[in-house]
Amino acid sequence: MSQQQPPKKKATKGNKQIVEENVATVKFYRNMSLIATAVQFLGFAVYAELSTLAVVMTVLCVVAHVASYYFMAMIGKPKLTEKGDIIETGTDLNIEGGITEHVKDIVILTAGTQLVSILSEFFWLLMLLLPIRAGWLLWQTVGKQFFQGDPAEEAPVNEKKQKKLMRKMNRARQ
Repeated sequence: MSQQQPPKKKATKGNKQIVEENVATVKFYRNMSLIATAVQFLGFAVYAELSTLAVVMTVLCVVAHVASYYFMAMIGKPKLTEKGDIIETGTDLNIEGGITEHVKDIVILTAGTQLVSILSEFFWLLMLLLPIRAGWLLWQTVGKQFFQGDPAEEAPVNEKKQKKLMRKMNRARQ
């Protein structure tokens, strides 16, 4: 018979590991942005096609890359003592469900769009996914609660509690 081991607690990361992973994450997404932009410029040079749409969208992508890079670099930046010891790690950039997850999605989408836009300008339509995703996230966090009301008010009442309340009300009337 095999003994079942109790579920283990999820291991927590140390400060040093968080700082190292943040640095690696920022470098990875910076390199992704730089490579996508360089390949796109190379594609422009080879195909010698520079439409106004391509230039404007490339500038928007580069702005998104720069803004994303600085955002991740600033919130993931650790606070150090004069000796180099870690006081505060900064925000963990690899945490699930955090804002940095959405920022990374922006970098991935813009880099991918830049690369496939070399083939056809119709791929710039993929950039419409950014405001659609932003609207969806806004709806999930704010809009749903505002328009649908408080979910606690609509919670189903337990039958036993309902009967108990009815008995109390009947006693109060008598």
